Amino acid sequence: MIIVPAMDIIDGKCVRLEKGDYERKKTYSSDPLSVAKAFEAAGLKRLHLVDLDGAKAGSPKNLTVLEKIASSTSLEIDFGGGVKSLEVLESVLSAGAAYANIGSVAVKNEGEAEKMAAKHPSSLILSADSKDGVIKVSGWLEDGGVDVISFINKWYQKGITKAVCTDILTDGMLSGPSLGLYERILKETDVYLISSGGVSSMKDLQDLFRLGVPSAIVGKAYYEGRITLEEMREVELAC
Repeated sequence: MIIVPAMDIIDGKCVRLEKGDYERKKTYSSDPLSVAKAFEAAGLKRLHLVDLDGAKAGSPKNLTVLEKIASSTSLEIDFGGGVKSLEVLESVLSAGAAYANIGSVAVKNEGEAEKMAAKHPSSLILSADSKDGVIKVSGWLEDGGVDVISFINKWYQKGITKAVCTDILTDGMLSGPSLGLYERILKETDVYLISSGGVSSMKDLQDLFRLGVPSAIVGKAYYEGRITLEEMREVELAC
């Protein structure tokens, strides 16, 4: 199982939110590059970088953070937050991202998302973030009006074969991952699933592995000292 540390950015700083609520923010570092270098030094290979300002505004606002990390580390970065056009997607890839996450555009502007999927299918990860099984978009501030399984299957057929899936009710809560949701996704779709939200311990990662989840994002559990970088790497090597 591939372990992917998460880094959420607001105003160039590394933060975490609870349940996607911008009013429930905690700042962990004003130097995202140093955090990324620590991930790299521990032997981790991936980074989930989320521009929360960009998600809220509708266009990336922290590309300089992406550029710094991409140019100064060997981490394979997937970037999300405000990627809503082919032009923006290509600017994100040019800034050093290996992948870009798209969610809102796949709901609100399917034609543009289809252009992106047609030209860069292998560089896209679908952000299938849901609350009570319904997709949420625009920084989780709006209801997407579509069931998470239907959403994933629709875009899989259009060429997006990877999806990062967050149960918003678990995000930042250290309450355990949404195993029921991930079991449904594994059974009812063929997508490469990247789980996100709720991981609080090594046991949670082991539960995800036993369920068959191929990749898991770890965020707050690391920043709050619940899981160390060494433990994340151990799980990756063991699984």
